[in-house]
Parts: sequence; structure tokens; C-alpha cells
Amino acid sequence: MYDQKAEDLSALRKLGSVYSEADGGRGTREEEERERIEIALLLEGLYRLYGFDFRNYAYPSVRRRIWHRIYAERLLSVSGLQERVLHDRSCAERLVDDLVIHVTEMYRDPSSFAAFRERVVPLLRELPSFRIWHAGCSTGEEVYSTAILLYEEGLYDQARIYATDINEEVLHVAERAAYPLKKMQEYTKNYMHAGGKDAFSGYYGASGNMAVFHPFLRERIVFAQHNLVTDRSFNEFHVIFCRNVMIYFDSILQNHAHDLFYESLCPQGILVLGHKESITFTKHAVHYETLDPQEKIFRKIK
Repeated sequence: MYDQKAEDLSALRKLGSVYSEADGGRGTREEEERERIEIALLLEGLYRLYGFDFRNYAYPSVRRRIWHRIYAERLLSVSGLQERVLHDRSCAERLVDDLVIHVTEMYRDPSSFAAFRERVVPLLRELPSFRIWHAGCSTGEEVYSTAILLYEEGLYDQARIYATDINEEVLHVAERAAYPLKKMQEYTKNYMHAGGKDAFSGYYGASGNMAVFHPFLRERIVFAQHNLVTDRSFNEFHVIFCRNVMIYFDSILQNHAHDLFYESLCPQGILVLGHKESITFTKHAVHYETLDPQEKIFRKIK
């Protein structure tokens, strides 16, 4: 049965269906609207049945990833995927994996970590203890980057780092603190450009083809599942990192996330965003001062 569907799908692509990504065709307005309705129903079902809310994610990205899953499941339509998702939790989990973007690396955007070291670390030195939240931590590389930075600045023992993500599988990867050894050369360069003070290789050991980071870096980190869309604030933080997550949200969801971060930051707390993200057009813009406009580091002032 699946082989026949695969043949049908191949023929569908060759015919240049309105759904094909290859030629960028979108068909008639009626067909576009029908597809939007199908996608809306699929996302509504995913939310109501499993609690994963992607209803306000940026539509072009969601559409592209839904069709990736349709092809992978050897189906022919959004409605076909909806039927399978509603009756097969494993398919729903595969779709969630597709919809959640996991692009990360150690010291990603090294200049951001260099600016954090220069502008934020002196503020943290004034505190007897502090809490940091990495929201949307993915597989944990940036969390361990922060842990190493704080260790080098003599602040790690005062820190408690909370690292959260919607996806339990990536959290398991993060907890293991083991990453492909072949990536360490690139990560070492990032570390050096971020102002690293020691030999980066001193923070991990090789085990087969994996680099396993030393257990002491895990001691001050709490990994937990948290959904930025549906879950509420769970603590008060001195620093919140949410980098390159909200670029996949529409304006409604971005504002929701900013409400959550504002509520979760203590007075004078620090918000660190990705290079393509901003607070400029949110209602909370007046509540922050900019510590670094290029690296998107802000301090809550009221």
C-alpha cells in the first residue's frame, strides 16, 4: 500500500502540484485557502490532543516542515497527515520534532558571549547568588558555553542555570553533555573568539567519536521541559537567554513570550536575545534599557 502511495506522490511532484516545494507554485487562491484551513486544523488537533501549540508559529516555516513530514510519512495531503497524527502518537512526535527548530552550537555567535562577559559578568559579581534561564536550550551546547564562561570568571558556584525546551528528546541529549568530537575544532574557534581564557580541550574528554564534557559543568544546571507557548513563569531570574527562538514565532506569539520573560525577570534583570530578534516593537520596550544594541542585551529597569 505504501509503495503505491510513494508512486502516487512521485507522480504528484512531477505534475507540479500546487503543494510542491520544488517549483514554488502555490496554485489558486481557493487552493491556498484550503491548504491553510487544513494546516490550521492539523495544528489545532496537535494542540488539543497532545498539548503542543504551534498555531502561532510563522506560517511559511510551519507549512514547509509539515510538507517535509508528509513526504517522510509517504502521504499525499495535509489532511492525510492530520488523520495519522490524531491516531498515532509516534507520528505526532515526529511532526513535533520537525516543527521545533534545533540549530545550535557551542558559543554560537561568539561576539554575543564576549559582550556578555564584558557587560553582564561585572553586574553578576555584585550578587551573592543568581539564577539564569536558557529558554529553548535545544541540545544544550549554549548552556554549557555559559557554564564554562561563568567558571572562568569565578562565578559558577554562585549560579543556578535552568535550561528548558519543549522537546524531551533534545533535553536527554543535553543532559548527557556528549557531542560529536568532529565539531570540537569549530567549537574551539568559537570559544576563543568569545574570549575564552583556557584550553577548551580541558573541559571535555574523548570517548570514541564523542566529546564528553566534565561532570562538574553539569552540577549547577537543571534541565526541564517547558513550553514557551503554553507554560507560565516558574521562577524569578537574573538573566534570561532566549536566542534565535522567537524568529520562528509570529507577532502574537512573540508578544506572549516577551510577556513571559518580563514577568520572569527580577528588577535589573538581563534579557539576551539573538541577533535577529528585538524588543523594539513590543509593549515592554519602555521597560528595558539597552546594554548592547548589536548583541541584543537588555536590562529591565521598571
